Amino acid sequence: MRKLSWFFLIQILLISTTVLAQKSAIYTYDLKDFDKALALYNDKQYTSAQLIFEHIKNNATTEEVQSDCAYYIANCAIRTNQSNADALMEKFVNDYPTSTKQNQAYKEVAQFFFEQGNYPKALLWFDKVDESYMSKSDLDKYNFQKGYAYFNAKNKKEATTYFNKVVNSAEYGSQAKYYLGFMAYEGDDYKEATKYFDEVSGEEKYKEKLSYYQADMNFKLGNFQKAIDLGQKAMAKSNELEKSELNKIIGESYFNLKQYDKAIPFLEQYAGKKGKWNNTDFYQLGYAYYEQKNDEKAISQFNKIIEGKDFVAQNAYYHLGLSYLNTGKKQEALNAFKNASEMEFNVQIQEDAALNYAKLSYEIGNAYQNVPAVLLDFLKKYPNNSSRSEVEKLLVDSYISSKNYKEALVLLEKNKTPQNKLAYQKVLFYRGVELYNEQNYTEASKMFRNAVSEQKSPEFTARATFWKAETEYLAEDFQNALLSYKQFAGLASAKTTDEYKNINYNIGYTYFKLKEYDPAATSFQAQIDVNKDDKVRLNDSYLRLGDCRFVSAKYGPAMEAYSKAIDAKGVDADYAQFQKAMSYGFMSKNDKKIEELNNFLQKYKKSEYRDDALYELANTYSTEKKNDQAIKTYDQLITEYKNGLFTSKSILKQGLIYYNSDKDEQALVKFKKVAADFPKTPEALEAVSTARLIYVDSGKVDEYATWVRTLDFVAVTDAELDNDTYEGAFKQYSQNNSKLAITGFSGYVSKFPKGIHALEANFYLAQLLYTEGSESKTVANYQYVIGQPRNEFTEQALTRLSQIFLKDKDCDKAVPILTRLENESDFPQNKTFAQANLMKCYYDKKDYGNSVEYAEKVLQNPKGDVNVKSDAQIIVARAAMQTGEEEKAKAAYAKLSSTSKGELAAEALYYDAYFKTKEGKFDASNVAVQKLAKNYSGYKYYGAKGLVLMAKNFYGLKDSYQATYILDNVINNFTDYPDVVEEAKRELNAIKAEEAKTNSSITK
Repeated sequence: MRKLSWFFLIQILLISTTVLAQKSAIYTYDLKDFDKALALYNDKQYTSAQLIFEHIKNNATTEEVQSDCAYYIANCAIRTNQSNADALMEKFVNDYPTSTKQNQAYKEVAQFFFEQGNYPKALLWFDKVDESYMSKSDLDKYNFQKGYAYFNAKNKKEATTYFNKVVNSAEYGSQAKYYLGFMAYEGDDYKEATKYFDEVSGEEKYKEKLSYYQADMNFKLGNFQKAIDLGQKAMAKSNELEKSELNKIIGESYFNLKQYDKAIPFLEQYAGKKGKWNNTDFYQLGYAYYEQKNDEKAISQFNKIIEGKDFVAQNAYYHLGLSYLNTGKKQEALNAFKNASEMEFNVQIQEDAALNYAKLSYEIGNAYQNVPAVLLDFLKKYPNNSSRSEVEKLLVDSYISSKNYKEALVLLEKNKTPQNKLAYQKVLFYRGVELYNEQNYTEASKMFRNAVSEQKSPEFTARATFWKAETEYLAEDFQNALLSYKQFAGLASAKTTDEYKNINYNIGYTYFKLKEYDPAATSFQAQIDVNKDDKVRLNDSYLRLGDCRFVSAKYGPAMEAYSKAIDAKGVDADYAQFQKAMSYGFMSKNDKKIEELNNFLQKYKKSEYRDDALYELANTYSTEKKNDQAIKTYDQLITEYKNGLFTSKSILKQGLIYYNSDKDEQALVKFKKVAADFPKTPEALEAVSTARLIYVDSGKVDEYATWVRTLDFVAVTDAELDNDTYEGAFKQYSQNNSKLAITGFSGYVSKFPKGIHALEANFYLAQLLYTEGSESKTVANYQYVIGQPRNEFTEQALTRLSQIFLKDKDCDKAVPILTRLENESDFPQNKTFAQANLMKCYYDKKDYGNSVEYAEKVLQNPKGDVNVKSDAQIIVARAAMQTGEEEKAKAAYAKLSSTSKGELAAEALYYDAYFKTKEGKFDASNVAVQKLAKNYSGYKYYGAKGLVLMAKNFYGLKDSYQATYILDNVINNFTDYPDVVEEAKRELNAIKAEEAKTNSSITK
C-alpha cells in the first residue's frame, strides 16, 4: 500500500510538474509581450502598443490579463484621438467592474484631456473619479485640475470650491490663490481679489499680470493715483490689448483727478473694445479737450456720441453746445442745446441748455418750432429763471422777426397783455400783407381793419389804413377804397411811410374806376408833379391823365398828356399814339387823324391796337369820301386779321360803301360774304337787311327769297315772333330785372335755337346765370357763343368759360378754350390770363414742355403782373427739376429768389441750399437753410426738407452728431410730410450703419 501510495504520488507529481511547466511557459510568453507593449505605451508609442495589447487580449486565457489589456487599449485610443475611445473606456469599466485600474482609468483619462486643453471632456471624466481611493498628492493634482476646468467653463462657484481645497498645497497653492483672486477681480470683489493677489505677488511669474489687475482694481476703487502708478509700471510688460486698457485706466484716472492735460495723451491711445469706442470714451476725451480750451477737438469727440440717452450724453451735448458757441457755429449749438434740454438727468444743465436753445432760436431762427413758442415754453417751464425779463423781451421781438405771423397771431391772442399790444398790431399788419400776397383779400382786409383799430403805433396804423384801401380797391368797393386812401393821406405819420409816395396814383385810379374823371385827372397830375423817379408809374399816370381828359372831351389837354407818354417810349406808347389820333378825330381834324394813324401803322407793326388803327383809318377815309382808300384799308385789315373782331364789320362797311356808291353788284358780294361767313352776327343781320333793299329796288324779290332761305338764321315766316320774343327778354335785361330776363332768354333759346338773335340771347343768358352763381348752367350757352364765327361776344365767352373750367380744376376742358382765348383775344389782359393758366394747366398735366413754353411767354411780357411772373418762374424751375435739367432749374430758382415772397421764396431758398449741397458747399448750404428757418418758418414743408439737407451737410462736414440728431427730429416732428420723413429715415439708417463700425454704442 505504501509503495502504491508513493508511486501514485510520484505519478501525480509528474503530471503536476508537466502542467506547471506548460502554464509557466504560457505566462512567460504573455508577460514578455505585455512588458513590451507597456514599454511602448510608456514611451508614448500608443498605436504600436495598442496593437500588441489587442493581440495579447485576444489570446489571453485569464481575466486579469484581459482586463489590463482592455485598460491600456482604451487609454491608447484616447491618446490617439480615436472616435471610439470613449466607448472603449466605458466597455472596459462595464466588462471588468472588479478591476483595480477602474478609478485609475477615470483619473488618467481626465488628466489626459486636461493636459490636451479639452476641459469639457476632462470634467466628464473627473466626475467619474472616486476621490476616496486617491493619494494625497494625486488628490491635490485632481482638485486643482478639476477646479481649473470649472474656471475655464466660467463656473466660478464650483471652481472656487476645488481651488479652496488646494489653497494650502505646496505645489498648487499659489496657482489656486491666483485664480481665486482673478475670479474675485472679475466679480468686482476687489477686497478679496487684493488679499489673494497680495499672497502671490512675490512670485515672478505673476508679477506682470498682477500689476495690470491691481491698476484696474485701484481705478475702480477710486484710488486713481495708485491706479496711475501701477498702470504705468505694468505698461512695459503688457501686450497690445492690455496696453490699450492700461491707457484707458491711466487716462480716465487723470480725468477723474481733473488733470485733463495729462489725461489726453493716454485717452487718445485707447483702442476701444474690439476696435470700437463707446459714448463715455468719446465724452471723456471731448471734455478733456474742452477743459483745455481746444473747442475744435472737443467737438470732434462730442459729435461722435450718437443715440445717447443718459447722464453722460446730456453732459456731452451741453458742452458740445458750448464748444460750438465758442467757435461761432450757432446752428450746431442750437441742436446740441435742444438735445441736452430734453434730458432730465441733470436739471441744472437742462435749464441752462433750454435758455441757450431759446436765445439761439430767437437769434438765428428755428426750423423745429416757431420761435415765439420756444420762448413761451421756456418761460412756462422756468418762471423763476434769472433771465426771465430778457426772454420776455425776445418773445415780443420774435413775433415779428420770425415772420411766422399766422402762429404768432394765435399766441398773441392768447396773451393779450398791455406789453404785447404793439407787437399785436404789427403782427396783424404783417399777417394782412402776407394774406394779401396770397391773394386772400377778404381775410387780409380783416387783418388791416383790426390793425387800424389797435392804434398803438401811428406808423402801423397809417400803413394798415393804406393796405385796407388796397383790399377794398381789389374787391371793387371803390367808394370805401377812396375814403380809406384819403384817410391815409390825412394821417401825419403816413408821410414817413413807403406807401405815401404813390398815394396820388392810387387815389387817381380809384376816381378813374368811379368814372369821376376830373378829380382822377387832378390826382394823376399830382403824382406826376411829386414823383418823377418812378418811371413806370410816371408813364402810366400820363396815360391815365390823357384818358381822363379824353373822356371829358378835353382833347387838347388829352393829346398833351399822350404826347408825354409817347416821348417817354415806355410801355403803352402805341396806345398813347392811337388815342392821340382819335383825339384829332373828335376835334374834327380828320386830316391830322389820318396822318397820325398812318404814322402809327408805320411805327408799330406788332401793336395790339393795330387792328383798331386800321379800322379807324378806313372809317375816317370813308367819312371823308375817300372810298378807294377806305376799301383798300379795309382789305388790309381783313388780310392781316382774318378772324379778327373787325373782319365782319370791315366787309359790311365795304358793302355799304359800294351800296352808297350805287355799285349794287359789288355790294351784294360783300353782304352775302358777311351773311355766309359770319351768320347770326349783328353784321350779318344788317347785311341781309341792306341786301333786301337792293333786291327790292331792282325788282328781284324772288332772288332775295331764294337766297334768304339758304340762311338758317333768318326764318322769314317766324321773324316777327322771333324779334318780339327777343325784345321782350332784352327789355327786362336792360332794366336789370335779372330773373325775368333769365326766363325770357331761356324761352327764346328754347323756341328759336337758330333764331335771328340766338347769339345775343345765349350770351346774355350765360352772363345772367354766371352773375347769380349758377356757373355750371352757363357752359352750354357760352359754348354756343364760341361755336359761332368770331363776334363781339366771343372773347368774353371764352374768358368766362375758361374761368369756369379752371375753377373746377378741369384742365382737359380748359386748355382748348384758353388756347383760343390766347389766339383770338383783343384785350391784352385776357391774352396774359390765357397764357398764365395754360402754363399752370400744362404743368398739372405733367406736360412740362408746353408748360415751360407758356411760362417763358409770361416772363417775356413787359406788362405782366409780378405775381404771375413769379408763378411762371416757379413753373420753369419745377419743370426743369422734373425733367432732370437741374442747371436750368438752378438758374430759374435763382431768379425767383430775388422777386418772390411767401411760400415761393421759401421754395427758392430751399433749392438754393439744395444745389449748394450737391456742389459740396456744405457750409454755404447750411447758411441758406438757417435763413429759411429764420425768415420762412411758417412754411413747414420746406423747413423740414431744409433740415434733411442740413443733416446731409453736417455729415459731409464729418459731424455725425448733428446729422443724426437733426434726422431724428425730422422723423419725430414732421409726420405730416411722409415723403420728407422717408428720406430722413434712409439717410439716418445709412449714417448709423457707417458710424456703427467705430462706435459700439450705436444700434443699427
